Amino acid sequence: MSGPYVIRGSVSLPEAELMWRFSRSSGPGGQHVNTSDSQVELRFDLAATQALPEMWKRRALERLSGRLVDGVVSVRASEHRSQWRNRETAAVRLAALLAEATAPPPKPRRATRIPRGINERRLREKKQRSDTKRGRSGRDWG
Repeated sequence: MSGPYVIRGSVSLPEAELMWRFSRSSGPGGQHVNTSDSQVELRFDLAATQALPEMWKRRALERLSGRLVDGVVSVRASEHRSQWRNRETAAVRLAALLAEATAPPPKPRRATRIPRGINERRLREKKQRSDTKRGRSGRDWG
C-alpha cells in the first residue's frame, strides 16, 4: 500500500480501521482469472471511527445515509487484474467519497437586483426584434 490516504487537510484514513475483503472478480476471463481473488471490497466503520472530527463525522453520516449499512460504508474495485492495484483504487475511491461527504456546505447565494438600465435595454432589444420579425410577414407583398 502506498502511504496514508488523505481525506482533507491533515485527516487521513486510518489503516487500522479499514476492513478488506477479497473475492473473485466477475465477468469474462481466461487462464488464471477465475482462480485469483482480485476483486476488493473495502469497508470503513464511519459511525465508530475516531479518525474524523465530530462535525465531519455527523455531516458524512447524514450525506451517505443511503450508502451505509449499520454505519459502515463499503467500496468495491475490480477493474484491474492485480489485487494490489484494486486495493489502491478502492482506498483512493473511499478517500474521495469521504472528502466529498465531509466537505462544508456551499455558501448561500446572495440575491442581487438587476440594474434598471440593463432590464430596459433587454426589453428595448426584444421589442426591436419583434418589430423586425413582424415586418417579415408577407401581408403587404404582392
